[in-house]
Amino acid sequence: MQDVDINCIGVMSGTSLDGVDIVSCTFKLSGGVWSYVSNAGEVYPYPAEMLERLKHSHELSGHDLAQLDVDYGRFLGGLVKDFVAENNCKPAFVASHGYTVFHEPQKGLTLQIGSGAHIAAVSGIDAICDFRTVDVAFGGNGAPLVPIGDKLLFGSYDYCLNLGGFANVSYDNADGQRVAFDICPLNIVANTLTRRIGLEYDKNGELGRKGMVDKELLQKLNAIPYYKQQPPKSLGREFVDAEILPLFGQRADIENLLATYYHHAAHQISQAMSAEGKSFVLVTGGGAYNGYFIECLQNSTKCKVVIPDSAVVECKEAIVFAFLGVLRYFGMPNCLKSVTGASCDNIGGAIYRVNK
Repeated sequence: MQDVDINCIGVMSGTSLDGVDIVSCTFKLSGGVWSYVSNAGEVYPYPAEMLERLKHSHELSGHDLAQLDVDYGRFLGGLVKDFVAENNCKPAFVASHGYTVFHEPQKGLTLQIGSGAHIAAVSGIDAICDFRTVDVAFGGNGAPLVPIGDKLLFGSYDYCLNLGGFANVSYDNADGQRVAFDICPLNIVANTLTRRIGLEYDKNGELGRKGMVDKELLQKLNAIPYYKQQPPKSLGREFVDAEILPLFGQRADIENLLATYYHHAAHQISQAMSAEGKSFVLVTGGGAYNGYFIECLQNSTKCKVVIPDSAVVECKEAIVFAFLGVLRYFGMPNCLKSVTGASCDNIGGAIYRVNK
């Protein structure tokens, strides 16, 4: 393929609902090597009404969910329009992850809302979205999607670990194939616990730091069958509701539950990063700011935990989704069968064009 030099926008809205990450990036392909420059980035908090609607999106009727898809697309389109104006961007397109409502790939089902048509109409910029569906249709998990960006943009690290709603990891195996999978839920569980006491999240992990580890609960968490499954594998809200939350019951000792869960997640992540000869792990996502959890993780693994500057911590997934959009734009595979278990590498993403 000929060399590439293109500017675009990535929009990431994760399951932890801690905001919408928007980045402007320039991607270059020269001599077969990809590189990027991040030109600008912002994290936008959710208005209270939109936050509540998204939290309960999985409970909505078909009609109300379709309306939320439209409204959320308009909301994202408005953010992109403002971002472009504020940062004087000239993007070729915007690539949006959307908000995951349902993810049951074993049934061929995955749904990310945030209408691409409305993003394009409101922002006035071509939009690419719905990156998972094609992979699921080919028998894959449709997740994780970020690993191809990890490989091509952040390949100097042995592991790329994202600590978002779910913790996921990617790395090259002994054959040079990219391997990636969801390890365990993380912020989606911690935030659910803190909301029981009226807090959106556990700032710096201070609540968990005050707690005592419940060894019996820790044993039950570590015994969940998913952790013994071999990749490819992925997680969704349904797993949290069915496997994690019932173990907590109605307990009110939130600090102890958080401490226990942090130790559980740190253990599972350390088990996932145990390949011989690999030592450096790039840590991104909101969980990188949870000081207590990072301590638990570093104490659990032999790897050296590397936390980059805040722009990469907060917006790496948005950067990679912009990159997935670039690959889709040029008709190049952006989802790896070695990661998802699909029958083939595939090109995911629906494009909505603006008549300029």
